[in-house]
Parts: sequence; C-alpha cells; structure tokens
Amino acid sequence: MSSEYTLNATARAVLGKGASRRLRRKNGEIPAIVYGGKKKPQSLALVHKDVAKALENEAYYSQVISLNIDGKTESVVLKDLQRHPSKAILLHMDFLRISKATKLTLKVPLHFVNEDTCIGVKQEGGVFSRTMSDLEIQCLPEHLPEFLEVDVAALKLGETLHMSDIVMPKGVESVALSYGADYDQPIASVSKARGSSSIESEDGPEVQTSIESTEDTDGSESPD
Repeated sequence: MSSEYTLNATARAVLGKGASRRLRRKNGEIPAIVYGGKKKPQSLALVHKDVAKALENEAYYSQVISLNIDGKTESVVLKDLQRHPSKAILLHMDFLRISKATKLTLKVPLHFVNEDTCIGVKQEGGVFSRTMSDLEIQCLPEHLPEFLEVDVAALKLGETLHMSDIVMPKGVESVALSYGADYDQPIASVSKARGSSSIESEDGPEVQTSIESTEDTDGSESPD
C-alpha cells in the first residue's frame, strides 16, 4: 500500500525514560513506537526537524503514511503525538500498522466553507462559531478522507449544525453516531453578536420607572 506521505525512522535498541531524554537532547530525535498487525511493537527514532516540517501538512494526522524503517517500508497512521506543554518540542509518537482489510478508527479535520458568507452572518449580522474541529470516523484505509468538508452557506441566525449534517464520503461512518441519535453533537452555529438587542423600539429606547415614591425627598408624606 503506497502513500504520498512519508517519514524516515531508525530502529531503537536502548529504551527507557533516560534514553529517550538523551535522544531528544543530544541527537535532536523523537522517540516513537510502531505497533499493530501480526508483528511485535518496535521502538523507533525520527529526526525532530523532519517530522516538525512534515506535520505542517495536516494530512499527516489523518492519512496513511509510508514509514521507512532502516530501508523497509510499513504502512501506518499516526495514532498519538505528545508535545511539550510550553515549548515547540515533539516528545513521542505512536504509529499503528494498517492493512487493506481492517477498518481504521481515527480523527479527521473538519473544513468549514462559506463561514463569512453564510446567511446568518452576511444577511443577519450573526457570528459564526465552531464547536468541533475534527470528527472520529471509521473506514477502510482506501476510503480514508484527508478531511471532511462542511458547507455552512445556508446556516441562519440561531441555527446549529450537528454531526448528522455532515455529508460522509462513501464507506465512511461517524463513530459517535454509530451509538445512536443521542450522540449527535453540535459542530457549528450562528449566534447573535454580543451587545446586540433582539427588540428595538422605533422611537429609540424607553426609560420607565418601576417604583413611585410616596414620600418627598425630605422624608415627609405627600399631601393627599
């Protein structure tokens, strides 16, 4: 199974937290592991700068990758990626071996189109907001989409799109929706802009007093 997305790795024999730290600090490499299928898990090392450059393309998070390990290629997907909490450092990678006949479960990005020109924003002055940036799907490798496109052109003020509104490609299903309609979560909506009023008076704002005083300012009772 070939892929246009490739990464190079080397087998790693020395394991443990100390070895992983030295690998990152001295060699500029990322510790990793590849597992799955009928083969045993294998510890790896990848050049940090090469991986960081590759990951600028979001397809590496959701597409089949040709992982070249010391000259031998395996078809994998990126299953997990650990990052440093405050530095631009990749700490560890998990790769899953795949086969043509086995379905994959992983997250793919949602690409929203017509956000700024949808009815609720352009004509009704609302604000578009996303509540989900990716979706967990299940499919065979041959059906794996790079992303899922969501056209929001018809979305009106006060309306919400849900997972069930996403048009799924052939052979692809939502993991959440496979559990039933109760798991149909919102993905995007158009809401009223902050500070705007839902009811406006033709003559401008009215000021009303809700309490009438029965006493003068000096505390004496008003005459009947």
